[in-house]
Amino acid sequence: MTLAHATCVAIGDIGILIRGPSGAGKSDLALRLIDGGAVLVSDDYCNLSTQGDSLEAGAPETIAGKIELRGHGIVNVEYGTSAQIGLVVDLAHKDDIARVPETQTCTVEGIMIAHVIVDPDTPSAAAKIRLVVHTLNAGNSAERRATMDSS
Repeated sequence: MTLAHATCVAIGDIGILIRGPSGAGKSDLALRLIDGGAVLVSDDYCNLSTQGDSLEAGAPETIAGKIELRGHGIVNVEYGTSAQIGLVVDLAHKDDIARVPETQTCTVEGIMIAHVIVDPDTPSAAAKIRLVVHTLNAGNSAERRATMDSS
């Protein structure tokens, strides 16, 4: 198990690992996603472990169900105990983000995962993440249909 400086939320069955330096906006972006229906898994630090060819994230016991509201403090929220990571979000300033990236994946703990870079300060940041998750779900549904059709 690895302790990562990241925040994790889940939209449906897709865990989203949000990475960035301290103060980059991980918790704020997580709050916007939670406001739109996501569930908190862990804020600021995540326990990461591999399960076969998937990456799982969970909260260290001491911070489970807690999220930082900058300017207010730590608050308790409903949370999920773990999530299978299906998307990694790296935070960056908009000027440092390629309009069309060379790749849409990254590797974490030896596992290749869908990847997107967003500027957390843009009003559309949470919407962009939800749209990527939607496309991942659509791709998974098409893959399941193709598997069922070939049986």
